[in-house]
Amino acid sequence: MNRITILLLATIALIGSAQAQQAIPRDGSCPSGYNSSGNYCVPGSGAQPAIARDGSCPSGYNSSGNYCLMSSSGRPAIHRNGSCPSGYNSSGNYCLLGH
Repeated sequence: MNRITILLLATIALIGSAQAQQAIPRDGSCPSGYNSSGNYCVPGSGAQPAIARDGSCPSGYNSSGNYCLMSSSGRPAIHRNGSCPSGYNSSGNYCLLGH
């Protein structure tokens, strides 16, 4: 891998791990560990990263209402739009950051 690819993957990993620190758009009830604030779900202390559920949750994630919560063995995920980008593996309707 070249330096740019490594930097990009490191940035994506940091963004994925920081997801628990950011509010997410509310779709019904907030996922476990999150509190409703207007049209958003705000993470509480120790909340796991959450993504909107699209069918079944990806590997390493557990369903919580209309969301998928990353478990301790989960990897950062994005919604799949066609083929997964380089460095990601397909998992249902999602792409998981590879190891």
